[in-house]
Parts: sequence; C-alpha cells; structure tokens
Amino acid sequence: MPATEETRVRLAAIPNLTVSTGAPLSRYTRFGIGGPADLYAETGDVEAFIAALAAARSSGIPTVVIGGGTNLVVSDGGFRGIVLRYRGDRLMAASGHVTAEAGAVLEDLVSFAIERGLQGLETLAGIPGSVGAAIYGNAGAYGHSLSERVTNVRFYDGREIRVFTNEECQFHYRESIFKRHKDWIVFSTELLLEPADTARLRQTAADILKVRNEKFPVTMKCAGSIFKNLLLEDLPPAVAAEVPANAVREGKVPAAWFLEQVGAKGCRRGDIHVAAYHANLIYNAGAGTASDLRALIEDLKARVRARFGMDLEEEVQYVG
Repeated sequence: MPATEETRVRLAAIPNLTVSTGAPLSRYTRFGIGGPADLYAETGDVEAFIAALAAARSSGIPTVVIGGGTNLVVSDGGFRGIVLRYRGDRLMAASGHVTAEAGAVLEDLVSFAIERGLQGLETLAGIPGSVGAAIYGNAGAYGHSLSERVTNVRFYDGREIRVFTNEECQFHYRESIFKRHKDWIVFSTELLLEPADTARLRQTAADILKVRNEKFPVTMKCAGSIFKNLLLEDLPPAVAAEVPANAVREGKVPAAWFLEQVGAKGCRRGDIHVAAYHANLIYNAGAGTASDLRALIEDLKARVRARFGMDLEEEVQYVG
C-alpha cells in the first residue's frame, strides 16, 4: 500500500477527525489560490488533532498545519503531503478572563468581548484570520496588539501540552516564540480584559471596521497588508533620515511608504494587482496564480532593496 494511502487509512480511523484526499487548498486561503493537498484532515478535538499529528509525522510524509488561511500563499501545484487544521472555536468568559480556542475566528472573539462589555480587543475589529494565527503573529492595529491582553497560551510542543505565560511567549511586534517554533501548535489562549461600556466599545469597533472595510473590502481576495511595517529605530540611519516625520506612526514606518517611493501602486502581474490606493495591498482580481503573486512580491522587494538597501519582510507564509 502506498505511504499516502496507508496514512489516510490511519487518519480515517481517528475518532472526530475529518479526512479528505485532493482537497483544493484555494478553499482555505483568503487569496483563493492554491492547488490540492494529497491529504487534508481537520478536527475541533485536541486529542484527535494530536493523534493525527503523530500519525502524520511518523509517516515521514511532509506535513503542514494551517489556521484560517488568511496569510497563506499556497503553491499552484498544491502540497504534496498532509495538511492538518485545528478547528476548535469555543469562546468562554468569566470575571474579565476570556478563553479562546485557536480555531475561533478573531472577529468572533472581538465581538464576543464587546457584547460582554469587556475592553481591550476592539481595536482588532476586522482583522481577518483565526485566534491561533493572531497569537502566532501577534496581530494588532491602531497601536495595540493582542499580546497586551494575553495571560497565557496553551500549546503542544510535539511531546506534551504546555502552558506559557505572556513573558514566555516572547511577544514582539508581529512576532512570538511560536513563529520561531513552527512545529508547536497553539490550542488556546486566555486573555484578561477590563469592564467598559458596551455601546462605546461597539462604536469604536464600528468606526475601525468602516475604515478597514474601505481599505480591505471583505470580498477582496487578499491577505491584508503583504509586508510588515518597520520600526523607525531599526532602520539604517541614512534610510531613517529620508522618512518624513508625518509618515511615522507610533514609532513605525508603514511598509507602504517605502513601496510608494518605488512606484508599487497599480503594479500587476496577470490577475495579481497592487491596489492603486494602497501600495502594501496585493489582491487576486479573479484568476490570479501563486506564481504570479510570488513574482510580484519578489519584484517589489527587489525595488525597495535597490532604492533603500534593505529588505521588506512578508507577513504572508508560503506553503508548497
């Protein structure tokens, strides 16, 4: 029996695990791009996921774990291996503490907190993706990051389930220890929020959502911003001297500013376009391909490198 078929049989025998073959990964990415996975399996059960992960890793077949797919660029050829997804999405609240499973949609968590009069997540309104991915990349907006509210994160390190405190998670701007240990799997997080007026929180979130939806319409096939913003203090002195003061926001320089200087707005390759109104927004206009997307990203990076002598870093992750 071929290794992939043998592994499919093993996975299919795990209770509470859904397994399919040849699943188009374009279904699981916001870009709507990506070929099929040899095997795709998902579950909302922690024990089932750990069993599936063990079976996949012991098979010797390449394995990748995905979340909501917001920041994924999947190869046109798909993934020759096993794709696993944890879909546990429970949200629970008690005495200002909110526990969120990694498979929950981040926007659902924001709404959950707001409707209970809990402050601290409203500035994250409209950020796409799952809670697990938000922990992984320390998602944030408008001067605040999710890490400000995290008390602990429950995860699996390949041997056992562990719990890290906020400090142990080593959060930084769009970074965490989980990003450096890609084989660790986040299962849930506990957040500490503060009581506040629900109506005020709703209005704050609605105002942010209005701006975000104008910039990144929910129907747009995109990952939001493609490149990370840059900390002013980390820029080479000669580059920092070129940045106008009005471009600096909370100590950060938007990647869009550098992209604007090299004429990124309106660039395109096939059906992959850079928005005419936002240099750090790349979207699939319809029939875009991963190869065109990667080529356009590399072209923009090369332009910035040639002009400023530094590399922009993608927020997106590549699969396949």
